[in-house]
Amino acid sequence: MCAKKKTTKPQSSPNVVIVESPAKARAIGGYLGRGYRVEASVGHVRDLPPKELGVDPANGFAPTYRVIRGKRKVLNQIGKAAKGAATVYVATDPDREGEAIAWHIVDELGIPPENIRRALFYEITPAAVKRAIENPGRIDSRKVDAQQARRILDRLVGYKISPLLTAPFYPGLSAGRVQTVALRLVCEREAAIESVDSRATRTFARRRLIPKRRLRELSSAPPRASGKWATLSAKNAAARRLRRSRRRRFSRRPHVGWGSVPGARCRWLSGF
Repeated sequence: MCAKKKTTKPQSSPNVVIVESPAKARAIGGYLGRGYRVEASVGHVRDLPPKELGVDPANGFAPTYRVIRGKRKVLNQIGKAAKGAATVYVATDPDREGEAIAWHIVDELGIPPENIRRALFYEITPAAVKRAIENPGRIDSRKVDAQQARRILDRLVGYKISPLLTAPFYPGLSAGRVQTVALRLVCEREAAIESVDSRATRTFARRRLIPKRRLRELSSAPPRASGKWATLSAKNAAARRLRRSRRRRFSRRPHVGWGSVPGARCRWLSGF
């Protein structure tokens, strides 16, 4: 009798999930099980060259990227895991930087676009992880472009303005895109303060007193109503009109000017 040869079924490569943090990789790997292999990029894998401008303004500000020192080994490990995988889930952080990291990994390794899926983990729980794997998307090119614009602007401002700060101050001083704009706003505000006239100005107001002749006219004026509607006597009507006049006079708030210089005090003087 001839012994039958055992036939083994070809094992399919597990799906690959790429995250940023090694701690997340261990947790997510436990949630997904054996059908998935989780790898960690440990942050960014490519960036502009550290000792060059890396941006070509004459060519539409085209950037030149280099693999970050020490990340070639990480990329090789991710590429080895993604080779032959049916689907590669890029699950870096769901923000602008995470979107750029996903694009850099895919672009550097040359993974076919039809095998790429973008998974967004907003929380690391079994239900949330499985829900994100079941409903993947695509890499958002708008977020990638936004991150590249931010990085290019950082490099242009830092390389062009930092040398101007070294000579008058001290070596090693660098400028950034946020600090430069903030410094300009502070300088513009300081110039506006210095241009204000330093002379203090004050505005005075006084109460207008009703002449005695007008008071006599008000007290002697007859009531407007007549007949059965004249329920008030002439004396009471005059007193009522006088009270109304006084209330109107005292309720008016005088105009008080605060001067042209911040901190200048104005005083309301009355009774003269």
